[in-house]
Amino acid sequence: MNKKDINQIYKENVTIVYKFIYCLTHDADIAEELTQETFFQAIKGIDRFEGRCKISVWLCEIAKKLWYKELAKKNKHTNEELNENIVSNEDVEGNYFQNLNKVEIFKALHNLDEDTREVMYLRLSGELKFSEIAEIMGRNENWARVTFYRGKQKLIKERNK
Repeated sequence: MNKKDINQIYKENVTIVYKFIYCLTHDADIAEELTQETFFQAIKGIDRFEGRCKISVWLCEIAKKLWYKELAKKNKHTNEELNENIVSNEDVEGNYFQNLNKVEIFKALHNLDEDTREVMYLRLSGELKFSEIAEIMGRNENWARVTFYRGKQKLIKERNK
């Protein structure tokens, strides 16, 4: 594959990969870093792309695996003792009340099946179009719409209990 082809793949897919990773991480810096790492890994392993799916789906799979590796690294460090002398300048209480509704929603999302949860995350956090979600998930746009609607109905039903 020549440099022109690689540049074209990058231009066509960088936004969707970034949005996908941002939806998972909720951190612009990490999303940017992992987007770059995704394309680096893709270039190294382009010979393994078999063409059974769209290249954007393949790239998002690479990105998801990189995010899981990043989480595994972070989890190793969370077991260390916290330094009690750290002073926070954040208004923790104010942030708590501001984000209470978001926290409840994301807690409820964990009760959904994996595909529905991922569609909900991509739509709510990543603000992706249904066509983009369908492309990432390797499904059609109608499936993404129906999955989102059913997930929303489950959340409403759960909240009204």
